[in-house]
Amino acid sequence: MHTTAFSIQAMCCYFGVSRSGYYSWLSSKPSERICKQQQRDEQIIKLYHNKKGRYGAPRICQQLSKKHGVYCNVKTVAQSLRRMDLCAKAGRKFKATTNSKHSLPVAPNLLEQKFTTSKPNRVWVGDITYLHTNEGWLYLAVVIDLFSRKVVGWSMDKNMTATLIGDALEMALWKRKPEKGLIFHSDRGSQYCSKTYQSLLAKHSISSSMSAKGNCYDNACAESFFHSMKVEAIHGEHFTTREQMKHNVFEYIEVDYNNDRLHSSIDYLSPSDFEYQWQQKLAS
Repeated sequence: MHTTAFSIQAMCCYFGVSRSGYYSWLSSKPSERICKQQQRDEQIIKLYHNKKGRYGAPRICQQLSKKHGVYCNVKTVAQSLRRMDLCAKAGRKFKATTNSKHSLPVAPNLLEQKFTTSKPNRVWVGDITYLHTNEGWLYLAVVIDLFSRKVVGWSMDKNMTATLIGDALEMALWKRKPEKGLIFHSDRGSQYCSKTYQSLLAKHSISSSMSAKGNCYDNACAESFFHSMKVEAIHGEHFTTREQMKHNVFEYIEVDYNNDRLHSSIDYLSPSDFEYQWQQKLAS
């Protein structure tokens, strides 16, 4: 780029290299290994940005293999990310929103931290979290199917009430139409213990199950979803209004999480893909 201003001889002298050495470097080609590395780096950085910085080496490795037919190990992907100074979004600790200091009846723990089931619509788990905007808090209630980890119902409102969790359950019932025998597991918050919500469960012949007092691990799947959502879609963003937050949460649940995000507990498939493959096996 400086050849119009300076001669090759002058620049070689300035940098202490010979003209023959310069022309030899100019005509040389990168090795096959370097070419492959550069090609892989380009694929990884493209995938990293397509996933909005949410994926680290394990998920990028799985995505390359399952979606693009590119096979490499996790260490190779991790080295590539370090080389390009890229890393997945980091997590934070969250405060509990549960109000378990009440005198309402509490259901027994039917799961006892057994977070697997062989069929859809056998066990659902639910929880509530809060999301900050300049207008104030926005509360999100979700219903997750333990079989595929799919969010099958959700609801958002500025108030944390039994109506909020009832709307999330109603959405799940409308979308999934479960058979009798379904278990719904939650923490022992006052909203889930309320007469209104328990009556809704009884109306649809759903058995209520609740975590032990103060044990967040008893509802780990719902906690894990909120952690992923906040790390991947909330932190680092600024939300002026509740409507902005609602749009962001809707896109994360219905576009990214359910249909695209790879989940380690279901063989690095998205919840929708996992359910589709299960249905295909039943049909065959």
